[in-house]
Amino acid sequence: MQKLILGILAIMGVFSFNSKRNNVQADIVKDNGKNLIIYVSWSGSTEEAAKAIQKYTQADIVELKPQKAYPKDYDNLVKVADNQRLKNIHPAIKTKIKDFSSYQTVYVGFPTWWHQPPMIIYSLFDKYDFNGKTIIPFTTSMSDSIEKSMPEMKELAEKDNAKIITGFRYNMNNKSLEKYLVKNKLIK
Repeated sequence: MQKLILGILAIMGVFSFNSKRNNVQADIVKDNGKNLIIYVSWSGSTEEAAKAIQKYTQADIVELKPQKAYPKDYDNLVKVADNQRLKNIHPAIKTKIKDFSSYQTVYVGFPTWWHQPPMIIYSLFDKYDFNGKTIIPFTTSMSDSIEKSMPEMKELAEKDNAKIITGFRYNMNNKSLEKYLVKNKLIK
């Protein structure tokens, strides 16, 4: 019986150690508002980035989905997304964000397509009022830095009288992410 109890305690200790080791520990910089992460993800990379940010910031998180889902096939996605871009189509949004006005800091994540955010990001700014909020854009492009998308993001922020912080490209490196968040005083 003692061996059984000791065995159970040993297993619990291993799981406890592993769960503590895998948790990200960071002090969140408190402000007067709540934090929100909104992301668009086709391949799953931006979702991974959003979840990594959430581990550090404890922000609420929501996936931004179009009313008509993007094609699962890459070639068809390219056709749809390029058509939206060329014709300046802002696709309808399926996602509803409750109490959006209660958020002060909003992380906006997206894959960079044709050196800019997907058109659904424009739809996000059409639908929600970012007035007075701080916007932190992030991207998961394999080739473009966030600087390619910043002119569009700055324009969207300025239209809504929002503050924008130069964003970042998430490259699956949590140390770089943590460094960015600390540098911008988003965590301690």
